[in-house]
Amino acid sequence: MNLSALILIALAVGMTFGTVLNTTFPLAIGPLDRYLLAPIGAGFLRIIQFVVVPLIFSSLILGVNRIQGTGQVGRYVLKLMTCYVVTSTISLCIGMAVAVGLQPGAGVTGFEIPAVTDAPATLDSIDWLVSLIPTNPLGALSSGNLLQVIISAALFGTGIQMAQAQAKPFVDLLESIYVISEKVLSVILYIAPIGVFALISSTIATQGLGLIVRLSWYVLGLFISTLIMASFYLILLTVIKAEPGKFFRSLMPSFFLGFGTASSNAVLPMVLQNMQEGYGLRPEIASFALPLGTALKRDGATILQGFNAIFIAQIYHVPLTPSLLFSIGLSSFLVSFCTPGVPGSALITMATVLAAAGLPLEGIAIVAGIDRLTDGFKTVLNVVGNSTNAILLSLWEPAPASHTPELIAAPIRERV
Repeated sequence: MNLSALILIALAVGMTFGTVLNTTFPLAIGPLDRYLLAPIGAGFLRIIQFVVVPLIFSSLILGVNRIQGTGQVGRYVLKLMTCYVVTSTISLCIGMAVAVGLQPGAGVTGFEIPAVTDAPATLDSIDWLVSLIPTNPLGALSSGNLLQVIISAALFGTGIQMAQAQAKPFVDLLESIYVISEKVLSVILYIAPIGVFALISSTIATQGLGLIVRLSWYVLGLFISTLIMASFYLILLTVIKAEPGKFFRSLMPSFFLGFGTASSNAVLPMVLQNMQEGYGLRPEIASFALPLGTALKRDGATILQGFNAIFIAQIYHVPLTPSLLFSIGLSSFLVSFCTPGVPGSALITMATVLAAAGLPLEGIAIVAGIDRLTDGFKTVLNVVGNSTNAILLSLWEPAPASHTPELIAAPIRERV
């Protein structure tokens, strides 16, 4: 039985187990979650994060090293950012349009909004941009800040190209780090079904399916928005003749893992593996575009921010004027590029969008419980969007005639 099937089974069993706990054994939820489910789930996420930074740092530098010349690196970034802006704008428009048409906030009643004594800290865009510049490459690696890691790797990659032969020992070291990281990942994947089971059962046991019923239109609206954007990518892959069937089959393990962990960062190592070994994306494109997209490109967050702001406006009966919609759209678009790829991070950046639009920050309390239950399919959309944009770059930057598709390291077998 392959990894995809095992994770899918773990998801189904975890959802069933969590539902049974929530409905039949409510007194057992506390001790089971505190001493078993939550620690296993948190430990699984931490062990995946253990391999993310060395894998991304080494693969990105090796990817930059494959790109000949700093001008070509800049061209890659410019083309990727162009794709990101266009597709993120489309996802934002889809989320806002579904929220306006479906009006999920109109049917929500009976919620008591707790008084918030300390408003969530809003994101200062200038401070955020300055914070992207690492002062210490080791500090960037130890903190796990993917944007700082990417900038550090890009600077190191540029320096390696300039140093040429003198940098060969360092490149050999990075290749060893990449291979070792892949081997560690192959070991971690053995426990992926257990981690996914613990995460999903803990969420459903503590939150309950009843919350989904109360906010059914909210959940349905997010699901419809995600499905429409995924369909857009499917049509796009079909138009550019990028073998959409092979694309989705190759990423199936990443989809299941992303749904269970709700973390774009955690699923990145598997996405790199699936896109190179399963789909056949060129290594220099995959190792450069996929880490960059994981740090910047989040269609799920873009949809959520715009959709949620309109949802809260509807709950508080705030008129959706053109100026309000523009404020929501602009702030949602900018915030989507700086949303961390970890579970629940959208709740933190949500305060920025609400503050920019002049909407009550107390609205965050309404969706806080349901956010973890919807994070899964938003993460799946992030994987689809990031991988599709990487394919667009590979078509925009065709391989040289002498190119031979060699992987950075030996493939990992997807069998357990």
